[in-house]
Amino acid sequence: MQDGGRSLQRSAARHARRLLDPHARRVAARAIARQLAARHWLHPGLRVAAFVSVGDELDTRPLLALLKARRCKVLLPRILDARQRTMTFSAATGALRVNRYGIPEPKGRDRLDARFCDLVLLPLVGYDARGHRLGTGGGYYDRALAFRRLRHHWRGPKLVGLAHSAQALDAIRPLPTDIALDAVITERGTIFFEGTT
Repeated sequence: MQDGGRSLQRSAARHARRLLDPHARRVAARAIARQLAARHWLHPGLRVAAFVSVGDELDTRPLLALLKARRCKVLLPRILDARQRTMTFSAATGALRVNRYGIPEPKGRDRLDARFCDLVLLPLVGYDARGHRLGTGGGYYDRALAFRRLRHHWRGPKLVGLAHSAQALDAIRPLPTDIALDAVITERGTIFFEGTT
């Protein structure tokens, strides 16, 4: 499957997500927050990179409320350089601004490289049974997490995708720059990849 195949998969996954009715979306958002809570990963002070959902993405409001209730340090992605497609993470405190893609991001100057997070919750368009992820195609997360390709013993933060089960795809052909997930949480449960727990 060539890159055109990935585009077709991305379109199919987006279409499946758009077909979900509002009630199913609300139920799924709450179920995914409960799934994360049940994993016993969250504790006060944990540095968690999350995201504010936009459009028809999975609604992250229940999840962000959970992180706040567990007193985690919530970080949100912030674009550093749109031309080079680089980003960092900043504390989710105070007002947010909308970036060039319509995504709310922190205004502050503080930043934390992804390698220093404890848990990264990633948005995705589609995922497969081997932990490959299709994002929107910008490559921001893959660049931010590129250190994972260079490490064999220390892997850094746990990478967990958040999605509706309808976004599952047949095998995604990964690009050399793609970073695989450790797990995906859907409204149906948590799927682990490559022996992660």
